[in-house]
Amino acid sequence: MGKIIGPVWATALTLAGAALGVSPALAQGAVKSTHGDWQMRCEVPPGAKTEQCALVQNVAAEDRPNLTLLVIVLKTADQKSRLLRVVAPLGVLLPSGLGLKIDDKDIGRAGFVRCLTTGCVAEVVMDDTLLGQLKGGKSATFIVFQTPEEGVGVPVSLNGFGPGVETLP
Repeated sequence: MGKIIGPVWATALTLAGAALGVSPALAQGAVKSTHGDWQMRCEVPPGAKTEQCALVQNVAAEDRPNLTLLVIVLKTADQKSRLLRVVAPLGVLLPSGLGLKIDDKDIGRAGFVRCLTTGCVAEVVMDDTLLGQLKGGKSATFIVFQTPEEGVGVPVSLNGFGPGVETLP
């Protein structure tokens, strides 16, 4: 990962906040449908008037089953943009950010925006380029760092991502 922050992620990085109205807990909602290796989960978050849905996949590193990532795709509260939110476990090296490769092509890194009791969150608004790369790819690898020199790649299947993201309400 030669770049500090890739242009797609750098321009798309947004702070996670209460204004978005969706928490990582959304991944616990009821499964409404399955799209390949992705699940559409929906729930009415506390304080919300309507149901919110997200496309979700929970994955573990092949050689470190205790290193899991929760990958969430959802629409912003204004329904105009799609967010890619990744929850990494506590203990990852925050300054190194979260790396992304799609089909072995280095996309860049996103910074972590906050940590919760359940893990640390990296989040970006997906522009058309990144969305197209994810829809057209076979697999993504998210890279978390436990030391500055040690990046651990966690593979994420993109099987069903395109149809799933298109059905986000």
